Amino acid sequence: AGNAILAGDILQVTPTRRHVSFMYSYPNYIPLNATKVLGIKAALEPFAFDHIYGAWSNQNVIGDAKAAFSASVARYLAAIA
Repeated sequence: AGNAILAGDILQVTPTRRHVSFMYSYPNYIPLNATKVLGIKAALEPFAFDHIYGAWSNQNVIGDAKAAFSASVARYLAAIA
């Protein structure tokens, strides 16, 4: 139960299922820039959500997904800085 985000291909659940990452193009390994990631963060900020269901089976963040998302944004921005 609870609120959920149904992720597409830009917001991608990682194999650990505790983080998400961001890519502009997975086939071409092009990361999403900081401006776009901050835009996604701003768009999701007003919403309460417990889960993120990824684009592929078994790629879901179940429970505490908003905290996982927020931590993932900070982690990603630090990695591309």
